[in-house]
Amino acid sequence: MATVLSVSASPSPASRTARLLAHLDDRLRDQGHDVVSLEVRDLPARALLGADLRHPAVVEAASLFERVDGVVIGTPIYKAAYSGLLKSLLDLLPQYALAGKTVLPLATGGSTAHVLAIDYALRPVLTSMGATHVVPGWFTLDTDITVGEDGTVGLPVGTAEALAEVTDRFSAALRGRTAVLEAGA
Repeated sequence: MATVLSVSASPSPASRTARLLAHLDDRLRDQGHDVVSLEVRDLPARALLGADLRHPAVVEAASLFERVDGVVIGTPIYKAAYSGLLKSLLDLLPQYALAGKTVLPLATGGSTAHVLAIDYALRPVLTSMGATHVVPGWFTLDTDITVGEDGTVGLPVGTAEALAEVTDRFSAALRGRTAVLEAGA
């Protein structure tokens, strides 16, 4: 199966975005994919904000993008745009860091007024970075994400079903990409 980089771009360690992403990562693993996680907030702020392309953590993050077949990007939406933390990371990656990749954008926010941020703010950047296929993304209200005492994520039935469908489409696109690459080898 494919290798997927799961990028959490929330600055909060108790982020609902990160928890939703972990929930999705589990589904991808259950479908046979290898999932590697990257918490952007764990990268050194000085390296991100100072555009230190030679910092070992930045070099490793860029290397992760090179080694995977697909990327899931999870971000909270602030002021109708993806997080500044994500912007800092994307600015440091090579221009075509997503070339040949299948990408799934996910977003969380406090209001449905932000639902179009995926298509109007994030999708153009992902496309400009060479993503072969940006599958339809998903926006979830952060109030719809609950976390049980055992850490399990709870979602309303309709949201859970829609997120499962989006995840399954992404997984199918990855399988198709892998099959094409194997046939050409």
